[in-house]
Amino acid sequence: MIAIIDYGLGNIKAFANVHKQQNIPATIAQFPYQLREADKIILPGVGSFDYAMQRLNSSGMRETLDDLVLNNQIPILGICVGMQMLAKTSEEGELPGLGWIDGVVKRFDPATFKDPACIPHMGWNDVNPTGNSLLMQNLEQNARFYFLHSYYFSCNNPEDTIAVTDYGIQFSSAVCHQNIYGVQFHPEKSHQWGMQLLRNFALL
Repeated sequence: MIAIIDYGLGNIKAFANVHKQQNIPATIAQFPYQLREADKIILPGVGSFDYAMQRLNSSGMRETLDDLVLNNQIPILGICVGMQMLAKTSEEGELPGLGWIDGVVKRFDPATFKDPACIPHMGWNDVNPTGNSLLMQNLEQNARFYFLHSYYFSCNNPEDTIAVTDYGIQFSSAVCHQNIYGVQFHPEKSHQWGMQLLRNFALL
């Protein structure tokens, strides 16, 4: 069973619907006991970093989430701001992140771009796997996903990057450290490629 964390942010119903369409058992989790019944967890997120961290910290699920992910090694997938929350800090806010992956969240700086580009990064873009992560299986060629963000995850350990995307610079669009996964794009809005990625996560 996959638990989709409902802490007041993210496209919760969209994720539930995609899993239902694919006959993947999933539940919406609003309480710690619902997390403990799951064998995988999805952490969606939209909006600002600090607000998302405040919502999660006050949800009553943070302590259980730390225990399941860090001690029990339950696989978790952070999505969009949910991915950014996996980092130690973010230039968007002042609160600490979960700190589960060694990295920081930075704002796109158009002054460093190779080619002119608008901020936020919004719309469809290529996602290019950098290794053999099971999360990116069958997405090695022509995979395109929907993005909407002004900040990106910067890994301190290059091996934690499992896919990259070009937008002015090349940035980590998917990350992984042990049982902890994150994607900057929105699989629930990304048609067949998003469905494939969510199937891959369900099969980890």
